[in-house]
Amino acid sequence: MSEELKSMLRELRQDGVKSSAVISRDGLVIEADLDGGAFVETFAIMCATLMGAAVTANMELNRGTPEKVTVESQDGKMLILNAGKKAVVVSVLEKSSDEKTVQKHMERIASLLKQG
Repeated sequence: MSEELKSMLRELRQDGVKSSAVISRDGLVIEADLDGGAFVETFAIMCATLMGAAVTANMELNRGTPEKVTVESQDGKMLILNAGKKAVVVSVLEKSSDEKTVQKHMERIASLLKQG
């Protein structure tokens, strides 16, 4: 599955994604295609923390598990997508990226992870 994940993450670049990764819920990198200069371990831990915080906040409000966390900046967006109980899929989008196209691609990756 590792080669398949690697290939799927590389394909996200065609959708205008600068960096992407599959990260375990506890912040370990499963697979990544990150732009140069990124500290992959810090990136992974913080993305897992963001999703974990969203899950905890929703639990406190008796809401379901979040499917996506979006972080917006002047440069673009970062999407963190729920990929089951063990992982998340993360993409850093350029400002010109089509978020819906990227999210559909990420959902295919999440589906693969959920299958196992």
